[in-house]
Formats: sequence, C-alpha cells, structure tokens
Amino acid sequence: MTGTSPSGISTSTTATRRFGIFGQLWFQVLAGTVIGIVLGLIAPHIAVSMKPLGDAFINLIRMMIGPIIFVTVVHGVAGMNDMRSVGRVALKSLIYFEVITILALIVGLIGVDLWQPGAGMNIDASTIDTASIKSYVSTAHSESVSGYLMSIIPKTFASSFTDGHVLQVLFISVLFGIALAAGGQRSKPVVDVIESASQALFRIIGYIMYFAPLGAFGAIAFTIGQFGAASLLSLGELILEFFVVCAAFTAVVFGAVAWWCGVSLWRLLGYIWDEIVIVAATTSTETVLPRVIQKMRALGCEESVVGFVVPAGYSFNLDGTCLYLTTVAVFLAQATNTHLTFWHELGLIAVLLITSKGAAGVAGAAFVVLAATLSTTGAIPVASIALILGIHRILAEGLTFVNLVGNALATIVIAKWEGKLDERVLAEAVGTKGLRARLGIA
Repeated sequence: MTGTSPSGISTSTTATRRFGIFGQLWFQVLAGTVIGIVLGLIAPHIAVSMKPLGDAFINLIRMMIGPIIFVTVVHGVAGMNDMRSVGRVALKSLIYFEVITILALIVGLIGVDLWQPGAGMNIDASTIDTASIKSYVSTAHSESVSGYLMSIIPKTFASSFTDGHVLQVLFISVLFGIALAAGGQRSKPVVDVIESASQALFRIIGYIMYFAPLGAFGAIAFTIGQFGAASLLSLGELILEFFVVCAAFTAVVFGAVAWWCGVSLWRLLGYIWDEIVIVAATTSTETVLPRVIQKMRALGCEESVVGFVVPAGYSFNLDGTCLYLTTVAVFLAQATNTHLTFWHELGLIAVLLITSKGAAGVAGAAFVVLAATLSTTGAIPVASIALILGIHRILAEGLTFVNLVGNALATIVIAKWEGKLDERVLAEAVGTKGLRARLGIA
C-alpha cells in the first residue's frame, strides 16, 4: 500500500520494493476498477449497492480540499515579498485559462461536426421521458452569471469550508495570506503554525489514499450495474468520437504547450499516472486535487503559483468539460434533426464561455452546464439531454482526464511565465531531451 514521505507527498516506494507492482497505488486502483466492472456485469443488483464505497472515498477527499487549499495558498501568498506578483499570477492564469478553453470548445465543435455521431438517429424530442433530468434542469435554471460571481463571496468565513465551494476558499485564503504578508515578522508565528498544519493535512491525505482502491471499486461497480453495457453499445459511436477528440486534443494542444515548457508530455502523464487512474475510476478530479498540489510543488513549481493555479483551474480551466459540452450539444442537435447554422454554433461557443464557469462546485457540473446552455440558446431541445444520461459517467472519464492533465500543465506554464519554476527539478522529472541536455542532465 502507499505511504507518506516526510514532505507529505504520498509515495509507494517501500511497498513497491516489498510487493512489486502490487504495491503501487495505480495498480491497486486499476484492480479495484476491473473487479467493479466484472461485478457490474454479472451481478448488477449487488454492484449498485456498492455505491456508498465510491461516495465515501470522494467525501473523504472533499472533506480535506478546503483546509488543503487554505494552508497552501496562505503559506504561499504570505511568503511573497511582492504583493503585485499575486495579481500577476491571477491575471496570467485567467488569460491562459480562457485561451485554452476557447481552443477546447473549437476542437470539440470541429470533431463532432466532422464525425456526426448523432446523424440518422431521428429522435423526436417530444417523445422523450424527462423525469430523470428534472433535477439537473431546475439547477441549471437557478444559475446565472451575477449569481455565480456573488457566490464567490462566502456568507461567513467558516461557511466557505462547510459549503465546499473551491472559489470561496481560494478568495478568503488569498485575503488571509495578503494580511499575513502585510504583518511582516509579527505574522511569522502564524505562518509557522500554518506550515505545520499543512504537513499534517497532507499526511492525512496519504492515509485516505489507502482507501482509493475501494472507492474505485464502488464507483465503477455502481456505474456498470446501474446503466449496464447495453447503454454503452447503443451510444457507442458518441463515446468513441468523444474519446478520440480528447486524445487528439491532449496530443496536439497539450503536446504543443508541453513542448514550449520543455516538458515531455508522456513523461508528465507517467508522473501523474496514479492520479489519472484514480480520476478514471471515480470520474471526479476532486479526488486528486490535494495530490496534484503536492506533485506540482515537488516538480519545481513555486508554492505561491501552485496554490492559486490548481484550485482556480478547477473552476476556470475545464478543458475536458468544454470538449464535452460542444460535442454533446451538437450530437443532440444531430440526433433530434435540429439544424444548426454556422452562427448558431458560434453563438453556442459564446454562451459556453460563460456557462462553463457557471456551475462549478455543483454536483454533476458538466450535465448542469449542458442543460443551462441548451436552455439559453433555445435551438436544441433541452429534453434531449435525457438521451445521454446513461453514458454521462462514461463520457466523464474522458473529460476528467483532460481536466486533470490541463490543470497540471497550466501550473507549469504559469510558473515558467512568472519565473517561479525550478527547471532543473522539472527536467529531472519530466523534461524533454532538449531541456535535459541544456541543463547538463543525463
């Protein structure tokens, strides 16, 4: 099983020496996933009852996200000598996030237009049973841009933690860090306490990861048991098209960005392999947020950059979600024979630039955003989203993978852009041959 190093970074070195591949976290999670799939296929009623295992693991991680973000951001900001750099990091992050998400929306749109997985289905939207999507539609209607912006400000200091809103925690953490930095030496005792608390919290994350295989087993067993293999086959072309688009976006767009940073994309994927497997099994990037923070710091990115970019990226840098939204929206138009002109699709992208940020922190966020988008544009029948309810979790495996890789890469980009990246550490871990040669690393 996994353990925790003195720096707080979860490691499986001892377990690997003792048990070989069986002691590695990714293998344990993969084994739990395979067992869950088998159970879902042969005993779906039992598999559905395994859902609490997946939910419990996700809730354990969510319990730690607020405190982890708080101590990481506060300690990083408080250690900055120049408070203007906080604003620069924020501005550069938002610019980068918007550029990449626009690219994701365009790539998703081009992919589904060329492949046309929904063509020929000839679905009559008026005959679709919408009972299963009422909760998503009602949530979508309750969201608005102004409401979303106001929700960033918590009602109380403590409510930001209890409500589980990442941006609220980030907001008060930055304010608290700035206040400590302004206090100078008088704030040092508080900063020291926060640093000690940070080590303890990451150690708790290491303990929680022991349960990752069980969480993966429960989550995937429920998915297969609840929806079955039949729903996957009936909408198999959409699943295939979406996964191909996700792979192409990762290889081309992320590959180009990684090359600019001197990072080998394949080595980076290997570096976060444990997190990729966990995300694929649980279809939730929240389950690895604390570990991503740890690993990006260990990769040579300065703590102040990691502390802002990673949490902010979970709301603003949803590249995989953008791929999903354009792909599924146009697929539903194709399936219901709804004609979309070039201007309709351009308007869809414009709306998604706003709505893709509008349901962060809401359960089933991508599905809620999809409902909100269709309601806003009015061109595609909202009822049609019931068609993909059964395969949403399967599609989520692709989108969460892209979101994870995108946020890890974004952290490296912003750290390099700000001059707060230890290139030697980066080169030794995930650097390209060119960067390693320039730094004299074999």
